[in-house]
Amino acid sequence: VIISLIKGMEMGTSMRMSQVIDELLGTPPGQVAVVSGPNLAREIVQRQPTASTVACVDADAAQRVQAICTTNYFRPYWTTDVVGTEIGGSVKNVIAVANGMAVGMGLGENSQASLITRGLAEMARLGVALGADPLTFQGLATCQSPLSRNRTFGENIGSGLTVQETIDITRQTCEAYKSCTPILELAREHGVEMPITEQVVNVLHHDHSPTVMAAAFMARDTRAESDLGP
Repeated sequence: VIISLIKGMEMGTSMRMSQVIDELLGTPPGQVAVVSGPNLAREIVQRQPTASTVACVDADAAQRVQAICTTNYFRPYWTTDVVGTEIGGSVKNVIAVANGMAVGMGLGENSQASLITRGLAEMARLGVALGADPLTFQGLATCQSPLSRNRTFGENIGSGLTVQETIDITRQTCEAYKSCTPILELAREHGVEMPITEQVVNVLHHDHSPTVMAAAFMARDTRAESDLGP
């Protein structure tokens, strides 16, 4: 079993990482598993208790990976929903950047909670359109922790740094910087609205101000709470 730890989408194709592995290595169905979850590296190194998700279309393989990874401080849950796990892992990074921008602009807990919860709706909407189980998106994610590299990236931009200045001082990979564009392209291909992701793309790649992101978010039409749309 090949295990992917990558949370991102391929630029130019919008392929998930397990799909890229399948294409390059010609792996049969069920040989690629993905691990995703609120896995802040620093806390794992410190052996602080955490949970994660192991996904593989082969349930037996998923459970084997789960057993190998389980320790007294690291608890993985298994699922066969590879699509939902990878979409969740990728999109949550984009939402973390948006949340970081809100923090950098000095917006409060209400604003941050709104971005995160409506971002989760975006995540679920795209995942369901691709065939994922909607229950997968009630699982594990990190969008608000100051240890999140994507949140920190967004916070620097929200506090006034340019995108290039933020890239220059960033020592860890911000997956969302590159993956936000193929995620948005995938959403448009399937007719899925992702307004927060769209605004992150505009800020990171089209020189829009973070303040425009917040204004655009609040300017959207109101709708029922039961609707998955922002």
